[in-house]
Amino acid sequence: MKIGLIGKPNTGKSTFFNACTLLNVNMANYPFTTIEPSTGVAYVKTDCVCKELEIKDSPVNSICTNNQRLIPIKIVDIAGLVPGASKGRGLGNKFLDDIRQADVLIHVIDLSGKTDEEGRILTNEKRDPIKDITMIETELDNWIYDIINKDWNQIGRTSTGDKKKFIDLLSNKLSGLSINHNHITNAINKSELTTKNITEFNTEEKMRLVSELRKISKPIVIAGNKIDLADIEDYNKIKDSGREIIPTASEAELLLRRASENAIIQYIPGSNGYIVNESKEITNQQMNALETVKKQILEKWENTGVQHVLNFAFYNLLDMITVYPVEDENKYTNKKGNVLPDAYLLKNSSTAKDLAFKIHSEIGEKFLYAIDARTKKRLSNEYVLKNNDIIKIVSA
Repeated sequence: MKIGLIGKPNTGKSTFFNACTLLNVNMANYPFTTIEPSTGVAYVKTDCVCKELEIKDSPVNSICTNNQRLIPIKIVDIAGLVPGASKGRGLGNKFLDDIRQADVLIHVIDLSGKTDEEGRILTNEKRDPIKDITMIETELDNWIYDIINKDWNQIGRTSTGDKKKFIDLLSNKLSGLSINHNHITNAINKSELTTKNITEFNTEEKMRLVSELRKISKPIVIAGNKIDLADIEDYNKIKDSGREIIPTASEAELLLRRASENAIIQYIPGSNGYIVNESKEITNQQMNALETVKKQILEKWENTGVQHVLNFAFYNLLDMITVYPVEDENKYTNKKGNVLPDAYLLKNSSTAKDLAFKIHSEIGEKFLYAIDARTKKRLSNEYVLKNNDIIKIVSA
């Protein structure tokens, strides 16, 4: 699963990327700062089962700190988008090519309204942030529409009125966008077009279908960035529109993570505070910066929002769960003795056999049964996994 980080230039998108990955990318204030997509590793955070079991874990594929399990995910900072991108304007073609394989999108917007539609800094005026949201939605819709409309009639003739065959052919056409048969079927149902012959959709009906298809196949959570400079009414207006928005302060998160990396403070991403390391020499400038973040962000908004956005993208929009595979169901260890060594993210409704394939294709192919490490019960290949399950896979 991969997150695509999108937004027009100068919204703080690259700062957001830096904050959640601690990698350096160019952050200059001019359009198209991000020319090539920067791929990094971020983390989603969840309560670790080590606390429930009252054991000390020793993770291998993830991190556990203060009973919080940090699980790695892939995130891509995609080149800035401008109006007309679906027609190739700006870096549009590259943007759309990079976004194809994203499973979920984080749209970073400048909630302060200090940048125009192309990302240029405004000095004496303000832009309504909701216009940036509709611009992205429109460009993505136009992109998908142009792809399906090009061969719509041909697909209709080939399917000879068979709705299932039409959807199969259309899903093949859209497979490069990670859009599948279920996405299309659900989009048709949600757009209330089930009673009409699919080959007879007019332009307005196709756009309704495309809009639902985009929402289902490329779900978006909005990171309302620069919340400390924003008008709260703009935030509320977006929230009231039914869109998923989380207030964020990426510069504050980056500052806190850098300070933590340099042992100036103890800070867990997503926390509502930090602990200053008394043994570390701290300058007045550093202390003032930390106090500013504390007063303007943490005390007002509880956290910087960056970690919340990542968690929401995976656990809410993608509907993922966390599962802990082990090889010794009694000690909760792997062969090397690591306690609760791995934490895997799987789709809700995944089965024990899905977990086996996630671990290794050969284990999946030779799957015999699974064991619930808590209850010691034997589980079949059709057992539906629950969040925080601890599972042993037995294979031939």
